[in-house]
Amino acid sequence: MRSTIYRIIEPSKKKNGASHYFDIFIIILILLNVLAIILESEESLRTIYRPVFRQFEIFSVIVFSIEYLLRVWTATEKVKYSRPIIGRLRFMTTPIALIDLFAILPFYLPFIGIDLRFLRIMRLFRVFRILKMARYSKAFDLIQKVLKEKKEELVITLGLISIILVIISTLMYYVERDAQPEHFSSISKSIWWGIVTLTTVGYGDIYPITRLGKFLGGIITLMSVGLIALPSGIIASGYTEQILERKRKRN
Repeated sequence: MRSTIYRIIEPSKKKNGASHYFDIFIIILILLNVLAIILESEESLRTIYRPVFRQFEIFSVIVFSIEYLLRVWTATEKVKYSRPIIGRLRFMTTPIALIDLFAILPFYLPFIGIDLRFLRIMRLFRVFRILKMARYSKAFDLIQKVLKEKKEELVITLGLISIILVIISTLMYYVERDAQPEHFSSISKSIWWGIVTLTTVGYGDIYPITRLGKFLGGIITLMSVGLIALPSGIIASGYTEQILERKRKRN
């Protein structure tokens, strides 16, 4: 029985059978939940259709809770989770299992007396339901493989960017603090300017006004174009490698 349920709830590679229809049902339910979360944020709709939203929320949580419990129960069907207790605990700490948990957790928190302020924050985790799509999407699987393959290069690059961010924010603090004490009163406040400049967003709320500050800002802006392109290039090369690898396997 456990083996049969495992085959049904695991993503199907075939376009027919119980597993395929189960996948379609879960995907549609996930999309409807995301739509409900968006519509519920509208005050007028929330006031009129509050009972409908609530009933749909209860139905969704029941389905997702049963799905989560079945996945934990059938996790031992996989060799790496074959040990009854340790295996299931290991499965429960995997990213995809945590996403399943966070998708239903906000519903149950009011029943255990959680502080309302914390509860409001946790209700945001309902949007995690859209991440459940990762189990059924080859695109999400590709992203996961690329990030795993290129994690060392990405960590080194992000570390370099972080170091440069601190350096330029410190320099701009000493250059602009006398001219703009309200904007560059500390290095931590200057970091906001550094982030906006390095990402080439340029909101315009904070900018240098001294000659030296403008000169330094111009150099940093030119540098930032290349810096931000580094992680993009690493991820792009990872995509290319994975796509070529898939093509080789098909051939």
